[in-house]
Amino acid sequence: MATQSTVWDVTYDLLRTLGLTTVFGNPGSTEQTFLKNFPDDFTYVLGLQEASVLAMADGFAQSTGKPTLVNLHTAAGTGNAMGSLVAAYKSNTPLIVTAGQQTREMSLCEPYLTNTGATQLPLPWVKWSYEPARAQDVPAAFMRAYTVALQPPAGPVYLSIPLDDWEKPALGPAVVRTATNRCAPDADRLHSFAERINRARRPLLVIGPEVDRADAWDAGVQFAEAVHAPVYGSALTDRAGFPEDHPLWQGLLPMTIAEVAEVLRGHDLVIVVGAQVFRYYPYVAGEYLPEGSELLHITNDPFLAGAAPVGDSLLSDTLLALRELTPLLESKPDRPTPTPLDRSPATGEAASAPLTPHQVYSTLSALKPPSAALANESTSTMAEQQRWLPAVRPRSFFATGSGGIGWGVPGAVGVALGDRAVGRKRHVVATIGDGSFQYSIQAIWTAAQHKLPIVFVVMRNGEYAVLKSFALLEKTPNVPGLDLPGLDIESLAVGFGCRAVTVDGTEHLAKEFEAALGVEGPTVIVVPTTPQVAHLG
Repeated sequence: MATQSTVWDVTYDLLRTLGLTTVFGNPGSTEQTFLKNFPDDFTYVLGLQEASVLAMADGFAQSTGKPTLVNLHTAAGTGNAMGSLVAAYKSNTPLIVTAGQQTREMSLCEPYLTNTGATQLPLPWVKWSYEPARAQDVPAAFMRAYTVALQPPAGPVYLSIPLDDWEKPALGPAVVRTATNRCAPDADRLHSFAERINRARRPLLVIGPEVDRADAWDAGVQFAEAVHAPVYGSALTDRAGFPEDHPLWQGLLPMTIAEVAEVLRGHDLVIVVGAQVFRYYPYVAGEYLPEGSELLHITNDPFLAGAAPVGDSLLSDTLLALRELTPLLESKPDRPTPTPLDRSPATGEAASAPLTPHQVYSTLSALKPPSAALANESTSTMAEQQRWLPAVRPRSFFATGSGGIGWGVPGAVGVALGDRAVGRKRHVVATIGDGSFQYSIQAIWTAAQHKLPIVFVVMRNGEYAVLKSFALLEKTPNVPGLDLPGLDIESLAVGFGCRAVTVDGTEHLAKEFEAALGVEGPTVIVVPTTPQVAHLG
C-alpha cells in the first residue's frame, strides 16, 4: 500500500516545479518542521539576522529576475525583517516570504511565539498576506503566492504556516498554474501618446527602474534616440534604466519639487517611462510642472499612476509599451541635441588619506571591471558615484528602493549569489558609508562563507554625513547622534571572516582594489574620507 503524501512532500515538489529551490533564512523553532530533512537539490542560504536575510533574497531576485523564497521566524523574525521588506516592496521584488506559526492545536491560548494577527503584521508592505485555513491548503497557498508575487507590479507576498501543518496528509499533487509577468498597453491610448510626442517641439525623457526590471534597456535606447530628447533618471533610483554613458544621458533628476520644475522648464512635453512622477525627498516648494509643459506617464504600477500629481498615464509593461510606441514616432532631427555630460578621465596626483569622495570614485573608475555590478549605499556621495561609476549595462546598478539604510551590504551579497546561480561571472563592487555598513554588517559573514566575488569599499568619514546635510537644509542645529567615533571596521570585517584592509591614500586604494579582484572571496576596503555636504535641494 502506497504511503500518502504529506503537505511537506507536495509543497517541496511544487517548489521544485516553480524553480524555488534556493531558500534564504535564519531558522527558528517554528520553521524546523518545514526545513527538516532538507532536500539535497535545494540550497539554504543562512543569514545571521532576518533583515539581512530578506535583503539578500531581494538582491538575489533582482539579479536572477525570478521570484525567490524567504523563510523567517514567526512574528519575531518578521519584525526584524520589516525594514528590508519595505525596500523589497518599493523595488517591486517578487519574494515569497514565509514564516512559521505556532501549533494550530494551541493557537487559541496564545502560546509563546504565536504570531498574533499574522496576516496583519507585514501589511501594507506585501501584495498579499495569508495564513491557510487548513493544512491541506498550504501547497495551493504557495501557488497563489507565486502568482501574485510575479504579476505586475511584482512584489513580496507573505505566508504564515503553522508548524504542525507539514506532516498532515495532502489532498493530492499541487495544481501548477502559469501567470504572466507583463501587461500590454491600451492601443488607442498608446496611439494618442505617439501623436502628442510627434507634436512636441522640445520633449524631455525620464527613464526609470521599471525599464531595467523589464529587460527593456535596448528598447529604451531606441525610443530615446527616436524622440531625440535629453534623458534623465529618477532621483534616488534603485535601478538604472538607461546607459549612463549615452550621449543623450543628462544625469539624475533633483530631489525637490522646485529643482525638478527648473530642469523641466522650457520643455513642452515630459515623458516618464517606468518611473515615479517624481521621486521627491526634502520639501522645497515649487510647481509640479512648469507652465507650458505637459506630461505623459508610462508605468505598470497603478499605485504610481494614481500618486502622480500631474500628467496622463498609460498602464503597461515598459518593454511592451516601448516596442509598440517607437515605430509610431516620426523623425524629428530638428529637435535640439542635448550636450553630452563631461566624461573626461580622472586627472590628479596621488593623495593621502583622508580622501575626498571625488578621489575615491575617480580612483575606482580606472580599475572597476566594465562587467562588474555596483551596489551603492553612500547617500552623501551619490553625485561622485554618478560621475565616475556610471551604469552602462542592464542589471548592473542596485540600491535600496525605500531610503532606509542597511540594504546595500546584504543586497550586494544577494546580487553576487544570484549571479552565481544564473552563471553570470562578474564582481560586485559595493560602495557603502561607514554608518550604513553597521546596519547589516553580519551579511558579510554570508559573503565569506560562500566565497563571493565582492569588493566592499567602505567610506569612513566618521559621521552620518547626509543627515548633517539635512540639518543644514532644515535649519536644525545641534542634532545629537550624528557622529560615529570608535568604529574599527577592518577588525570587524576580519572577525566575520573577510579579507580586510584600511588604506592610506589613492595609490594604496588602487593596489588593494586590484588585489581584491584577484582573490577568492570578499574583501572589505576601508577608506578614510573627508565629510562633505550633500546637495539636497
